[in-house]
Amino acid sequence: MKLDRRHFLAAAAGTAATMVTNPLHAVTTQQRSAKPRVAFLGTVVKEHSHAQHFLDRHTLGYTWNGGWQEPRIEVASVYVDQFPEDDLAMGRIARHKLKQYPSIAEALTCGGEKLAVDGVVIIGEHGDYPSNDKGQKRYPRYDWFKQVVKVFADSGRSVPVFNDKHLSTKWDECVEMVEDSKRLDFAFLAGSSLPVTRRMPSIDMPYNAALKESVSVAYGGIDSYDIHALETAQCMSERRRGGETGIKQVHALRDEKLWARLSESDCETTRELIVSALTRSHNLPVETGFPADRVTFDWARNVFPQAVGYIIEHLDGFRTTMLLTGIRDFNYAGMLESGEIVSCQMYLPMPGHGSTTADFFNPLANHIETTVIEKKTPYPIERTLLTSGMVIGGVESLHAGQAPFATPDMKVRYKAPNKSTFWAG
Repeated sequence: MKLDRRHFLAAAAGTAATMVTNPLHAVTTQQRSAKPRVAFLGTVVKEHSHAQHFLDRHTLGYTWNGGWQEPRIEVASVYVDQFPEDDLAMGRIARHKLKQYPSIAEALTCGGEKLAVDGVVIIGEHGDYPSNDKGQKRYPRYDWFKQVVKVFADSGRSVPVFNDKHLSTKWDECVEMVEDSKRLDFAFLAGSSLPVTRRMPSIDMPYNAALKESVSVAYGGIDSYDIHALETAQCMSERRRGGETGIKQVHALRDEKLWARLSESDCETTRELIVSALTRSHNLPVETGFPADRVTFDWARNVFPQAVGYIIEHLDGFRTTMLLTGIRDFNYAGMLESGEIVSCQMYLPMPGHGSTTADFFNPLANHIETTVIEKKTPYPIERTLLTSGMVIGGVESLHAGQAPFATPDMKVRYKAPNKSTFWAG
């Protein structure tokens, strides 16, 4: 049975009322009170939805460096937008004695008039939401963020915020979100799991490296997995000498038009990096137990005739190329000016493909907790601002008939931290 909000809230309120009389619950509440309290905002909580992954980690805990990590924050309030037939929100709220509120503002104020939490987690991914004419699903990330900002402004104080994946499908909205965080002076963490998950081998781009080009070869759909693949490259590219300068153009291509463009003379290094990234994959297509031939650019062109690519020109002459192909993992290769290639796989085993717990969410959950506790982010929000812009540019380029899309407003300059933030433990 599909739950409507009124029946769901009534059931949740009844559960909460029975728990107040339980003295063991009083002890648990007292123990938890020392932890920073967060409002958890999710579009839908069902199996393998992002809201399920994060809500479980921030209430039950997660595996971490050879042990079980108890949550370092307390989920003080929950707002869930949709309740499909396979909903898990009611069970999670009952299990962890959580309090569900009927609006974002009430979740942030815990039913009062002023901000009553120490952090906000926004998981605007999955669920039934409309798509625009370009095929982008309009998840309510921007709208929810603006409601959060209003509570901050009305309360006269702000707290750290996490936004899952890219910021929005519109560039001006992405910029506004970052500007709001600067204006109200709160730590703003965003993005996907790829930059912080395990790597094979466990390496990072040397800081201030003389890097001249990056390639990411991955899989998935437009305005969905492209953000993962782009962050796979950007978290390495941003460590180059001089830091990030922003981008001036995105050229998105499909199928034969893509392979023809990559065959041109100015893509010699790009082709070499594509091959290097592919050799890091654990999911190369095989025939009778082994690849049909040596892994080369021509082999890839024949094996993956249907592919999507974004060729991104940065303002300093740097190039990022992203390919979405038929493999099932995320692989990076970068060329140094010396000719040396730095390559690895960002390990993201999907549930049902060798993993049931999706533990690549663990380091991102840990970074969220640290951001709330320390009130500062481990890496700049500008990374996600720029990769959000890259996604927007790619979608616009495809929508314009695979023509290059100029990005004069995406002059996002920033320096990455020297310290590595991926899961090396």
